[in-house]
Amino acid sequence: MENLGFDLSSLDLAELWAAVVAFLAPRWLPSLIVVGVAVIVYLLARAVLGRAQRQWVTRTATQLDDLAVRLVRQALLLSSGAWAVWRLLDIWALPTVAQWVYAIWIGVLFFPLSRFVGDALTALETEVVSRTSTPLDKTALPMVNKAIRFVIIALGVVVALAELGINIAPLLAGAGVMGLALSLAAKDTLSNVIAGVLLIVDRPFQVGDRIELWTTPNETGSWGDVIEIGLRATKIRNPDNLVVVVPNNQIMQRDIINYTMSGQDIRLRIPFSVAYESDIERAKSLLVDIALGVEGIKSDPAPIVIARSFGPSEVNLELRVWILEARARRRIADDISEMALPAFEEAGVEIPYPKRELYIRSADAPRAEGV
Repeated sequence: MENLGFDLSSLDLAELWAAVVAFLAPRWLPSLIVVGVAVIVYLLARAVLGRAQRQWVTRTATQLDDLAVRLVRQALLLSSGAWAVWRLLDIWALPTVAQWVYAIWIGVLFFPLSRFVGDALTALETEVVSRTSTPLDKTALPMVNKAIRFVIIALGVVVALAELGINIAPLLAGAGVMGLALSLAAKDTLSNVIAGVLLIVDRPFQVGDRIELWTTPNETGSWGDVIEIGLRATKIRNPDNLVVVVPNNQIMQRDIINYTMSGQDIRLRIPFSVAYESDIERAKSLLVDIALGVEGIKSDPAPIVIARSFGPSEVNLELRVWILEARARRRIADDISEMALPAFEEAGVEIPYPKRELYIRSADAPRAEGV
């Protein structure tokens, strides 16, 4: 035993045993009491809250009481175990570790609180979105929900650090410097995020609206339906079922053409051209009759045709009609144009096309004398 660095023969085993007994004697009974109290609280909380869940909470229509019972259950069950560990460490003369356990316990309690607030806001979102179309819709409310949950968890971390006696001022200063560096490195991303927030506040369009696109692949539709408004980008599905992802800062820098924001009925303008030799009034009457026979066109206000301008070989007309559904404007324009061609041909209304007239002088030119 001398090779181990000490001599057991020099130790007084009786004194060592007496010291161990003296250390354990005043602590074992309080430890048993703490464990017993924790177990009783745990079982009692489960029984009472389970009974309340079955007999009272499940019979109500609202979800808030269910969420409140779940919050209380999680908090009590977590607290019973954490309290027992904290008290045992304090009893067994480990105050530093006990303080860490207490701080972690306080901080962890904010997680079920954050979940409760998030679920309650989700229930509120469902209620609001189903009853009204105010700006607090399915785009804005989830963002507010996530922000509030993050703030609650951050508050829990701050409280836990304060319980440990850690000064958070240097941490906040360091976080500010790091945030400045990140903002400079990711300025484009932050620009898109700020633009996304402005889109939600200003509401130039919402999910489901049909808007005009600016850049699309060749030979594809130039408009689309908004399917998602995110913090960084907006997703738009065009008529070819292609999803165009547009950064939010690009959207905020352009004019936004929204076909459905003011309602489903919009005015449609369709250009036509007829030759100068044609009967202009007859052409106008034909276009009005054709428009009234196309499905989706309103009779009040009635369709009208105006002469817009005069071209090199044509009179430019414009048919103006009000349609019931903005999404049908392409179909209606196609139907009217397709029906106008045979109607013009049957009525003798000429559609102009480029013409050239050649004059050939056949007389011989006079010859000069002396040649």
